[in-house]
Amino acid sequence: MKEYTHTIDMTALPQFEKHQKLFGTIDSLKSGETLKIINDHDPKPLKYKLEIEQKGMFAWEYEQEGPHIWMVVITRN
Repeated sequence: MKEYTHTIDMTALPQFEKHQKLFGTIDSLKSGETLKIINDHDPKPLKYKLEIEQKGMFAWEYEQEGPHIWMVVITRN
């Protein structure tokens, strides 16, 4: 079983906390650290945002792609 530096279950957070928690955690990642996101929809817009604003700083890997739950691992390069 893989271990992650951080895990956020977005389905368990109130809507008003999601972006603050997510972006705060992403910003805190050091090189080699990982964030696993569990979500009820594909977080593809987040991937696009990271690719535009922080190009080359993160790797993105799907562990599960729906239909009800998506799991993504983000690793800071």
